[in-house]
Amino acid sequence: MKWMRSLRRRMTAILFAAAAAVAMTASHSPAADRLHGLTVAPEHRCTPYNRRDYPYPQSVEARIVATQGGHVYGSYTGRTFASARETDIEHIVSLSEAHDSGLCAADAATRRRFASDPLNLTLAAPAVNRCGSGAKCGHDAAGWLPPMNRCWFADRVVTVKRKYDLSVDRREAATLQSVLAHCDTIEMIGPGPTGDPITPDPAVTAISGHPDLSRQAPSDETDALDHWDDNHNGRITCKEARRHDIAPVPRGHPAYPFMRDADGDGVVCE
Repeated sequence: MKWMRSLRRRMTAILFAAAAAVAMTASHSPAADRLHGLTVAPEHRCTPYNRRDYPYPQSVEARIVATQGGHVYGSYTGRTFASARETDIEHIVSLSEAHDSGLCAADAATRRRFASDPLNLTLAAPAVNRCGSGAKCGHDAAGWLPPMNRCWFADRVVTVKRKYDLSVDRREAATLQSVLAHCDTIEMIGPGPTGDPITPDPAVTAISGHPDLSRQAPSDETDALDHWDDNHNGRITCKEARRHDIAPVPRGHPAYPFMRDADGDGVVCE
């Protein structure tokens, strides 16, 4: 009878749904709860994207190395490099993806802050970071996941998007949820045979002369003139800052006291 067949189909559907719910509950982890509160919406480019709207100084490279315990370490692949010259500065939430997820409507100061935020920075080999077969390029988590440290990566994407009130589209949200639901830890697993989580080395700071860095920063303001005042007039110009690849220069940078902040916004040579 038709009504019997219909009843069997509905009962089968109910059983499958119950089984799926049990499976989701079994695989759920507290880490997956971190997605709660994120806005789910399609990516939208409300203003044209221009890479120059997201400047950051080369000096952030030293800060990344410091947060990785002094290691020049590619978190996506687990590779340790002999020198930072072998790596790119990598934005975990890419600049173009962040632009399309909400920063297209942000002011210039917010975009600069995002581009230089250590929370969103790591190191990667050029073949992994740039556009190419299997590379990250500007993809979100739905389009690309790292071979290693996926739990750390997914959690960092969520953390950064929360901080800057950025949206996730449905595919990205589903991917992040799937990754985080199976995570026992969200710590970055570091280099070496033990695979221990990385802890920053307090002896390594963003302004120390680290031997692996292609550009070293001075240890105090007195050295700033020796490093960046090319004409030795006691001031550092934007031309000199750009020549040494430290522009834009924010308040707190050793060069800042020797520069003229005409508009008083705390950043010179935007």
